[in-house]
Amino acid sequence: QVQLVESGGGSVQAGASLKLSCEASGLTFSRLAMAWFRRGLGEEREFVAAIAWSGDPTFYADSVKGRFTISRDNAENTMTLQMNSLKPEDTAVYYCAARTSKVGFYYDSGTYNYWGQGTQVTVSS
Repeated sequence: QVQLVESGGGSVQAGASLKLSCEASGLTFSRLAMAWFRRGLGEEREFVAAIAWSGDPTFYADSVKGRFTISRDNAENTMTLQMNSLKPEDTAVYYCAARTSKVGFYYDSGTYNYWGQGTQVTVSS
């Protein structure tokens, strides 16, 4: 049974940092491309960041570039998202996603096979 479990969400003030983690089980983690997506209240799900199976390359949405860093540890079956300089507009439920395919754009949520349950991030001004 494939499971992706996110952790690390919370409520912070603007300018603060948070680190999200995603732990995977039930699949060969090192063969997966991984990503973070988010959905704000009443909004569409949007791409945040992605990382190839080897850890390189990485991709970021323009809105988070320079503030967020995605990384992975294949030995520990985990992926993290370090979020710095958080803004109120970063408030959303953040989802971990994994895909087995090497085809398709990393920012395309439709190419991801597996999803976590999400973790809430709230940034107040």
